[in-house]
Amino acid sequence: MPQSSTWKSLFIICVFTTFVFGSVGAYTCTHCFNETCNSNSQSCETSQGCFSYKQEFYVSGMSSDFIQEKGCSSNKCAQLSFSATLGNERTFVYDHRCCQAEQCNKQDFQLSQKPSNPNGIECPACYTENDMFCDSVLLKCTGAETKCVEVIGTVAINGISYLSLFGMGCATETACNLRNVTVVRDTKIHTYCTGATNGTPPMMPIFSPILTSFFLLKVLL
Repeated sequence: MPQSSTWKSLFIICVFTTFVFGSVGAYTCTHCFNETCNSNSQSCETSQGCFSYKQEFYVSGMSSDFIQEKGCSSNKCAQLSFSATLGNERTFVYDHRCCQAEQCNKQDFQLSQKPSNPNGIECPACYTENDMFCDSVLLKCTGAETKCVEVIGTVAINGISYLSLFGMGCATETACNLRNVTVVRDTKIHTYCTGATNGTPPMMPIFSPILTSFFLLKVLL
């Protein structure tokens, strides 16, 4: 057999093998958003994976915003679960799950409820929107929220990021040092954890590490 024919045959075999194994490795994920979450499905590439997430924002113990979504990840899926309780009785719970198998994200799950028992940690807490300063009060942390956190939220308008919220309070360790995590109302949050506070809570420092980072980012942009 001529060498050119041999290379041509090998090329055809490689293409066929890639197609067959690629088809076998492909799978579908449940696809839905909020109230429309049902049995709809979409085909995913093996390099993507399925995701399922829920997030809920509470004000004074009442649900203010709730989002759930399922589908194929556009890139590598990263699992993340955290909660935070800020000043003015603002609480946020987030759970993003990943898997790689046929319809592996179909089953529903419930957001974990934060235990009400104090854990001995106290943090300065406050919450404000469209501002960078707020007076804090001491907040008794509960459950797994053992870290004091500062949270800054930004929204993008015409490609420019604007400050939308600032908060302080208690959070789980998994809520520390997050960058550009998208939450309700298309807000991207950035977080920074500090040590617990004893005694009289201070006002939010003018040069808070997280706000300093935000200002530096604005300058660089």
